[in-house]
Amino acid sequence: MALRKDTFETTSGIPIARSYPRDSTSQIPHPSENRESIAGAGEYPFTRGVYPEMYRSRLWTMRQYAGFGSAEESNKRYKYLLGSGTTGLSIAFDLPTQIGYDSDHPMAQGEVGRVGVAIDSIDDFDVLFEGIEMAKISTSMTINATASILLAHYVAKAKKQGADLRKLSGTIQNDILKEYAARGTYIYPPTPSMRVVTDIFKWCAAELPSWNTISISGYHIREAGSTAVEEIAFTLSNGIAYVQAALDAGLDVDDFAPRLSFFFNAHSNFFEEIAKFRAARTLWAEIMRDRFRAKKPDSLKLRFHSQTAGSTLTAQQIENNIVRTTIEAMAAVLGGTQSLHTNGKDEALALPTELAARTALRTQQVIAYESGIADTVDPLAGSYFVEYLTSELQLRSSSLIAEVDALGGAVRAIEQGYYQDRIAQSAYLYQKQVEKKEAIVVGVNEFVTEELIAPETLRMDPDLERAQVARLKALRARRDQSATEAAVDAVEQAARSGENLMPHIIAAVEAFASLGEISDAMRRVFGEFA
Repeated sequence: MALRKDTFETTSGIPIARSYPRDSTSQIPHPSENRESIAGAGEYPFTRGVYPEMYRSRLWTMRQYAGFGSAEESNKRYKYLLGSGTTGLSIAFDLPTQIGYDSDHPMAQGEVGRVGVAIDSIDDFDVLFEGIEMAKISTSMTINATASILLAHYVAKAKKQGADLRKLSGTIQNDILKEYAARGTYIYPPTPSMRVVTDIFKWCAAELPSWNTISISGYHIREAGSTAVEEIAFTLSNGIAYVQAALDAGLDVDDFAPRLSFFFNAHSNFFEEIAKFRAARTLWAEIMRDRFRAKKPDSLKLRFHSQTAGSTLTAQQIENNIVRTTIEAMAAVLGGTQSLHTNGKDEALALPTELAARTALRTQQVIAYESGIADTVDPLAGSYFVEYLTSELQLRSSSLIAEVDALGGAVRAIEQGYYQDRIAQSAYLYQKQVEKKEAIVVGVNEFVTEELIAPETLRMDPDLERAQVARLKALRARRDQSATEAAVDAVEQAARSGENLMPHIIAAVEAFASLGEISDAMRRVFGEFA
């Protein structure tokens, strides 16, 4: 049997007292002593939630992340999830799509459709949303370097369906800064990449006003090994950089800030995670009001999607992952998430099977309809422990944001490797704790059993890549090549001139230009980030 610890602290190193508040180690006053900290949900600084009624009036969106293989296969999975009760779509794209390569590019070999759906052209997008009314479903797309191109595909397909673009709802991740720091699917250098981001802000403010133009992501920062404090601080520092870039581009803060959204990891330390979400909301409200002088209440609200932590899933004893996911999902809900994805139990081994995906969705539904958690707003407010952790995370994250500011902001900090070094050090320290059994991972370094039967996993069709390349070849053979080339050239010229890229990218998509061709047009102007 594993021994209990001699000292107690959260994953961010915050010491945990024996009890609260009477223990002398607790220096944080109870919130009843601070009127602003107990403002109700829907009131500044939104510690208790961004909406007055929270889940009493509307549950969080159950947005299951999915996409693999071909557009046909992914379309079937989306319809399966919608039929099982999911209330929003979340699209995973394969690696070539994420970094701007067509399926027939040498760099795409062996990766087509492997970690998400392959999208080369509007033909693929037509199939992806066949039979799904885009005007009636909220869609999130996890895409960054090629976010402008995938948004253009979405718009082009919605126009074909006759949808009112002003009423389309959804999100593109469009968070390129965290790619340099934690994930790696970037194409262009930071400065032109930020220009593409702000072009999307500008275009959507006028043409797609209900669309969330960015999902500023702490999820991948945490997956790379950061602590909860680093996840908050680096995510909000990136948010500061995006807001400043938009202001520098001539936008008014209250025109675009209400459509900013965030994406956080729901990790395993239950109470720290609940407090993390509360602290992040408080800090962002203060940043937007005091630093950027935003006036609209909606400009101050940190609205976020959350996903249970892939990095906590284990290949050993995969049934345990259902328990981990449940705990993490409960933390996200108790922390006030606006939408949630729950991971499948088998995702440490492969993309989830249909059964694993359904069980993950059912986990959310049980929490929503059977647990009672959604019946009151911020149910753990007033807990001495939760309020202490909220305050500590707020203080420590604020201090780390100040360090990033002192380096010249997020872009300069990333260019100097500051984020990367901090995250790597945190990941290393945690791994040492696991190796020394100072951190117990059930089924991995304690309570280990011999696996008798290998679980069934999802397997990709070996002919998938060949079929996808054939589809792309057929597109190129039937399109009006001169019209396509003219549309791609217009993208390149807009990149050179500083004109907003979005109208030209949409026109290129509608002229049957491929994702790789459009990406290459911008590569010729912006170059690639090494």
